[in-house]
Amino acid sequence: MILEYWFFYKNKVTMIIILFIIILAILILVHEFGHFIVAKKTGMRVDEFGIGFPPKIFSVKKGETEYSINLIPLGGFVKIFGEDPDDESISGSDSHRSMVNKPRYIQAMAIGAGVTFNVIFAWLLISIGFMVGLPVSTDQFPQEEIKNPNIVIINVLEESPAFEAGLSVGDKLLSMQSGENYIKDFSENEMQAFIVSHGGQEIDVQWQRGEGEIVTTSIVPTYDLQTDQAAIGILADTIGTVKLLPHKAIWEALILTGSLFVAIAIGLTMFVISLIEGSGSLVQLTGPVGIVGMVGNAAEFGWIYLLNFTAFISINLAVINLIPFPALDGGRLVVLGIEGLIRRNIKPIIVNSLNLVGFVLLIALMVAVTYNDIVKLF
Repeated sequence: MILEYWFFYKNKVTMIIILFIIILAILILVHEFGHFIVAKKTGMRVDEFGIGFPPKIFSVKKGETEYSINLIPLGGFVKIFGEDPDDESISGSDSHRSMVNKPRYIQAMAIGAGVTFNVIFAWLLISIGFMVGLPVSTDQFPQEEIKNPNIVIINVLEESPAFEAGLSVGDKLLSMQSGENYIKDFSENEMQAFIVSHGGQEIDVQWQRGEGEIVTTSIVPTYDLQTDQAAIGILADTIGTVKLLPHKAIWEALILTGSLFVAIAIGLTMFVISLIEGSGSLVQLTGPVGIVGMVGNAAEFGWIYLLNFTAFISINLAVINLIPFPALDGGRLVVLGIEGLIRRNIKPIIVNSLNLVGFVLLIALMVAVTYNDIVKLF
């Protein structure tokens, strides 16, 4: 029995990791394809478009561009002539097709295309979601457009009664019973009042994860110092399904994509400010290991949740790439802006050195965040 469980768990984790790699690869390929297609259309020489990262498995050359498939399946890359300036790209025989010698607005278009394509891709995914039926909060749409509303957990505090009972983000709460008292089809306020009135008493909570079986779990609310009331440690919202006609789905998806972009940008800015002030911590960040867990949760709740989560990650990638930091698209756009102000190119050795330092620092940050993810598992 234990052996069977181990193999089931191992296979499940393997599938989640594979799913994570596929999602990450698609999102990075979308990003790199943006750079690729704009560079091509604006007359730049694109030397290689690679799926995955070296070592190389297979490649074919079509025209001047080599298309390669590589061993490490974590996205892809595009090599644009003159992207990292050198003597050949500045004054060589093909220098007129070099990125560094193109007008700065064209360079900015090629650099910003990756971010643009990530946002467009998220918009497409959310549009599809609205067409087939997307889970949304009842606060976002008129009641008559929302079908099958349910109280859904959107946050679970660690070490809380709900956390210890195994409840997770995305679980639907169906009913609560304590003794003779019973509620069903309740609102958020009714649920909170029921929990508060049964502090220290056992509550049988009936819930469902995704389309799985309905489960009943016993939870005892504990006293919360912050609210001065009994609580089980969850934040919930009323979530229903909205299904729209294609034209309306595309419009509503555009609005939602824009709102998410702004919200993520503000959140990231506030986090950076908190780090500078000393009130924030890198522990708050989630790296690849943490995202693997999120992918698993989204997949368990259904493919539409996974679609929505992929769109969310795509917007996150777009926002992060706009950070004005060396090696990121935002940092390269800043360099272009400075060159525009001083009306001359910054020396290639300076630009390339900054990008190298930025890349090393980003790798160090990724290692630190991944370490924190692993520590959280234990």
